[in-house]
Amino acid sequence: ELWKLSATAVSPTLWNNDWDGAGIVADDFLFEGGENSQFHVVKLNRGYDAAGKVTVDPELVFNTPSWDQQLINDLAGNRAKEFSIENSVSMSGNTAYWANSGGLVMGWDMGPLRTGGKPTQTLRFWAGDDTDASIVIDAEGFLYVAVEYERGNRRAAEVGQLMKLDPKNPTNPLVWKYDDRGANPAGFWATPALHKGVVIAPANGGKVVGLDQQTGAELWSFKLAGPTWQSPVVVDDVLIQGDCNGVLHGYDVSDPRTQPTEIWNVAIGGCIESTPTVWKGRIYFGTRAGRFFSLGDDGTLTSPTASAVGGGGE
Repeated sequence: ELWKLSATAVSPTLWNNDWDGAGIVADDFLFEGGENSQFHVVKLNRGYDAAGKVTVDPELVFNTPSWDQQLINDLAGNRAKEFSIENSVSMSGNTAYWANSGGLVMGWDMGPLRTGGKPTQTLRFWAGDDTDASIVIDAEGFLYVAVEYERGNRRAAEVGQLMKLDPKNPTNPLVWKYDDRGANPAGFWATPALHKGVVIAPANGGKVVGLDQQTGAELWSFKLAGPTWQSPVVVDDVLIQGDCNGVLHGYDVSDPRTQPTEIWNVAIGGCIESTPTVWKGRIYFGTRAGRFFSLGDDGTLTSPTASAVGGGGE
């Protein structure tokens, strides 16, 4: 162990001490959100010693709460101090974006860190409810934010559960919204995918939708066994999406504006919540049944033996 950062190292905190989301390393800085409700920036101070070995001497150089008093007031006692950051950090240029479990979306310009200055906030937008999905950024810098529906507050109806934001217009960033409030809980846990001008997102109830990236209009939908929390992955015009019956599906999205056609499916068993990684013709993913799988483009399916990951037997 070279270094560690305790979730209790900063204050004030308004939740627990887990680290759920992935951080980003850029220009020798680590940007990371915590379930302790704080956002952290660590200067890594990487280098080489006289023997050519890598050195690292990290120090926490900036932190900021993911919440403010206005958010506490707006939630009006409805889980008003659950402010963990469970999504992974997203960056566009010098700006880092994240959201918390109170639904507050923030953008901060990290550019001043390079010259010893302090980051400045550039965006504050309340999405109304818990936001576990990571913020997706397109080539023009627009943000796509997927939000859960559990609190049932008025703000959720105003801004929807899947939205496009323009951070260049911070006073009124909402471009379009998509509603998913047919049940409670509803909304989106998964991070959307962008493919050829279409936003693809699976909702908690199992509905997978394709929306026009410019207008938010629904182009198509289909139903899987929910809850569908696995984030969609598109590789070589194939949408990979798992369901909670333990089936991994592949859909043709070469023309994503038309209804996708299923081209294959593999029954695995165990609700598929993890987002697949695709590498050299194989798909790697885990399930709620406690197993990790590798699926080949030749149709082969393998899983490490339990002894290989610390257990005993298959």
